[in-house]
Amino acid sequence: QVQLVESGGGLVQAGGSLRLSCAVSGRALRSYDMGWFRQAPGKEREIVATINWSLDSAYVLDTVKGRFTISRDNARNTLYLQMNNLKTEDTAVYYCAADRQSIRRPVALYWGQGTQVTVSS
Repeated sequence: QVQLVESGGGLVQAGGSLRLSCAVSGRALRSYDMGWFRQAPGKEREIVATINWSLDSAYVLDTVKGRFTISRDNARNTLYLQMNNLKTEDTAVYYCAADRQSIRRPVALYWGQGTQVTVSS
């Protein structure tokens, strides 16, 4: 079975950086869209960024543009989210997800368990 496992979350000071990783096991998700979602307390799940198999970024949340960079290493079957200049409002559980169709809504075929990112002031 396909499994997505996030790592790299934790506590960081505002202005700091984190890099999240999403390792895919089971099989390589060739031709799949992949993305990062997040959900903060009291808020709906939102798409942070998506990237297709061809490494084209399909979407980046406006509030993280210029600060977050999504990338994927297809050979290693791993998705990344480089987060710079983190803000307290970035605090959320971050989920890795994959879908054989373009990710345009906060839904996906495969989901990771999530990793907590907490940004302190």
